[in-house]
Amino acid sequence: MRLLELAESGDLAAVVGELGTLTPEQRAAYAKDTAALREAIQETRHQRPQEEVAARYAADMGCQVTPEAAADWLAQHKYAIQPAAWTVDVLDLYPVAWQAELLARLDGQEAGMSVTWLRTLEHVVRATGRPVPTSDPFLFYWLPDRAGDHGERPGHLLGGAPGSSLAERLRADDLTPVLLPLIVAHPARFVTNRTHWLDLLTGLTSDGLIDREEFVRNLFADLAGDPPHPHHGWEIVDSLALTPSEHALVADERAALVEPLLVRLLQDGTRMETAPSLAFLRALAPTPAENASAVRDHVALLDGSLPVASYAQEVLAAVDEAGLLEPDVLTEICERVLLRPEKKLVRAQLSWLDRKMRRDPTRAARVLADVAMTFDHRDASLQERALNVVARHLKGAGDAVLPDLRTAAGRLGPGLAERAAELLGVSREFTVVEQVADVLPALTGPRPVPGPIETAVEVAQEVAAVVADDWDVVPFERALDGLVRHAHRDRSALSEALGPVVRRKPRERYDCTQSDLYDVARAVRGDEPRENAVHLRGDSRYARVPSLAGAMLMARLTEAMDVIESGTQPFLLAVPTHTTGALDAAELVERIGELEELGVTPAPVDLAQALLRVAPSSDTSDAPNTSDSSGEEVLRAAEKLRSAAGQRLARWLREGGLPRQSSHREGWREQKPVSSWEMWCTPTRPGVVVDPPFPPAAAALFGPYPKRKTSLGEPAAPFWVAQLPYHREELMARDYMESPQAGRGRTGILPLVAESGGPAEYAVHLALATDLRMDPEAAMDALLVLAARGQLDSGLLGEQIEVLIRAQWVESNRAHDALRVAADTGAYATVWSVLAAALPGLLRDTPVRGAGAFLSLGVTCASHCGAKGEIPEVVAVAERTGSSQLAKNARLLRDALR
Repeated sequence: MRLLELAESGDLAAVVGELGTLTPEQRAAYAKDTAALREAIQETRHQRPQEEVAARYAADMGCQVTPEAAADWLAQHKYAIQPAAWTVDVLDLYPVAWQAELLARLDGQEAGMSVTWLRTLEHVVRATGRPVPTSDPFLFYWLPDRAGDHGERPGHLLGGAPGSSLAERLRADDLTPVLLPLIVAHPARFVTNRTHWLDLLTGLTSDGLIDREEFVRNLFADLAGDPPHPHHGWEIVDSLALTPSEHALVADERAALVEPLLVRLLQDGTRMETAPSLAFLRALAPTPAENASAVRDHVALLDGSLPVASYAQEVLAAVDEAGLLEPDVLTEICERVLLRPEKKLVRAQLSWLDRKMRRDPTRAARVLADVAMTFDHRDASLQERALNVVARHLKGAGDAVLPDLRTAAGRLGPGLAERAAELLGVSREFTVVEQVADVLPALTGPRPVPGPIETAVEVAQEVAAVVADDWDVVPFERALDGLVRHAHRDRSALSEALGPVVRRKPRERYDCTQSDLYDVARAVRGDEPRENAVHLRGDSRYARVPSLAGAMLMARLTEAMDVIESGTQPFLLAVPTHTTGALDAAELVERIGELEELGVTPAPVDLAQALLRVAPSSDTSDAPNTSDSSGEEVLRAAEKLRSAAGQRLARWLREGGLPRQSSHREGWREQKPVSSWEMWCTPTRPGVVVDPPFPPAAAALFGPYPKRKTSLGEPAAPFWVAQLPYHREELMARDYMESPQAGRGRTGILPLVAESGGPAEYAVHLALATDLRMDPEAAMDALLVLAARGQLDSGLLGEQIEVLIRAQWVESNRAHDALRVAADTGAYATVWSVLAAALPGLLRDTPVRGAGAFLSLGVTCASHCGAKGEIPEVVAVAERTGSSQLAKNARLLRDALR
């Protein structure tokens, strides 16, 4: 028992000594007990003294009396301990043949190696005279060990080599003739993702221990046979710094590596996804002759993202300069590049064509026809650059090219038309840009909502669709009403139909969304509510301040559960009659009248939502015209109702519904921008209180707005708009504007706001302006809808965009790109009206960065819509000396407006 006592006390030296006094049979008898001692500290070994841990592990290792058991033990605990002098002391207790068999078993495992394990095995090799292991794990650590970065060996540990440098130690090492050639034969497995290895091996080529040509040839053969990740491949080739002769030596291998990289780039991707492949390709540096065989692949890459297209353009330009590109292919390249929106690509292409004509003037006629494609570009500065190229080489091209150039020049903006006419010898009228009327979306009006759902099975299907995708308002409203209706008719049949629906829970949300209809379905069935059920949410771990719209939706769903449980109300009043969320007043009169006949008092939140969806009688222009009844007839019908709900509806209609609230913020143009959004240009939110009061959740939609204590949990959704279909200013002035960064995500509600009713003033336009950075596509769709409805205040929007850009709340390039998209639809006059309001502020004093792009867009829009009139700030910039692009574009716009 002495061995166990010594191990437990942590006396390492005594443990090793005691093992030496025991026979193998005696040590084997202790195996279970030493294993128990080791396992007792397995979880806490990192907190214990190193010698104590080593004593227990040494005792347990010494009791593994067969080579097989010892090898398995070492493999099992290879990460728990690091070999040290005691490891060798324990192994030396066994005869040479035993150690030789252990060495063979450990070498065959090929895993768990480290420098300290390597030193242990090398000791066994030298003690037994057995051949040195040649497996990859041994090779992986032999060279780093000889590099001398892992400390000194214990004095009685055999192995190592003398010398002050790696080269000296390798020359003195009798293992070098065996191991180093094995590494050089297949070096890629050692250097991939291990730059320190590559440094070691390239250093040995300089010292003459490795033949560099052989090393390079073998390395590229390995890489070609098993291509590495592009990032690792780039590291290897870049660090290797091939000489021209080595570059030619591995031409075939490089070609094999290039092919899969091109295939990967053809799939394109984000900048981060394509960067490794591009870096590897540039490091491989295919020659123009090598790239000539893959011209078609590179031409296809021109349609990719900017980094990919830029690389392909560089390659193809080099192929062309080598005289290996066919003229037809160059024309195709121009077709793919010259009309792309990225100015960098277009400028590079024009420079390429310019250089080509300088090298070979005899080709100017054909190349100028390619250059003229740029006259169709939407950016006036690029048109001007192309016209400059034409001017430089027109004389050498001859008269044959003039007809094509004159035709192309007809598409230039008026700022360049006069110069083109003079250059090409045509009349000024020939180059006048055709003026076109604005192309705006067709107004179709809101669509009617289908009637109530007929069967319980259809209700279940609609509920399942809403839970799976809660984006659309109409399916939700019909499903909620269907649950109330069919629970009132036959709750057991509806419960049975809902069985499969409630098996799949909706995704957990921080705010209430339409998918929480799931909880109403569970309530119908009498199921145990889920932890985050909508009516329990205030007490759950997900509790947070909901959006105003979310709180209203929560109140409606909770009330629907109460209505279903009580069985009093057979249907809901607030189901909209139109897809915008609007409710026809005549329909609401009929619904309340039906409840009167049944003696049912409508649920208060349901009634409040219904009233908020009725068109104000003072603003019938926003109401969908689907009723044959006039406003007066509807009001007379409402006044005949005798219930409290009916009388409230009559009063609501008579007084014009919810009073309008202006969101305009006084002095927002002059106020100096500050870091706090709320202190600067957030819309005002005065709030109104109606009498008699609405339920709190409904009143909060239009009442005084308290400052939120937390950010919004979910992005805005269409049901926000459907709750206030005639009061979009009140909607946009509140939660939507709480923060310009308030997760827009999959919102896209701005077009719905544009289609809804009520004034579109400060808040609605500010939402358009701020969302140029978050959701520019939705913002521009909304802009076009407002313009088509005659509700766009382009002056207000333009000034808001200018102020936001100046304050760096919106990036100028995002605003420009969004307006460019709108102009490309044909809405030139609309976009120009916004630009005309924004440009003075963008150019005043020090023009904002990116102002030149707005000027260029202004040239295009003004030319197509025929806008005229001087803008003093544009004229001031145009009259500056110099040839900056800003000044050039200002001159073009100044001339277009004359």
